[in-house]
Amino acid sequence: MKDIITILAIVLIASASFAQNSKNNTYFLKGDIIEATIYHDNGMIAQTGYYNPENKLTGEWTSYDRNGNKTAVANYNNGEKVGTWYFFTNEGIKEVSYMDARISKVVTWKSDNTQIVSN
Repeated sequence: MKDIITILAIVLIASASFAQNSKNNTYFLKGDIIEATIYHDNGMIAQTGYYNPENKLTGEWTSYDRNGNKTAVANYNNGEKVGTWYFFTNEGIKEVSYMDARISKVVTWKSDNTQIVSN
């Protein structure tokens, strides 16, 4: 746990020195999970997600473009890709399913003839 706090302190100091006009990345300890919010240099959120006590990605991670549009929703378990990931583009949505941290299935939903709704 002490290593995680040390790593977070280093990351926060480094990001503060490089980000003059942008928001600083934030990391909050919630129980034994670290909630992360990472920003683009223009101040918009780039990613949100979680780290486990071993500092590996865990749970749901969401990515956004520089304009704040959602570009991806991913899931991790102890640093490994799991479940179904969603990638959002102007052309549609791509679902990528993972099994044993490897791609097992890809489905593309085109938006040309279909209305797609997402939150």
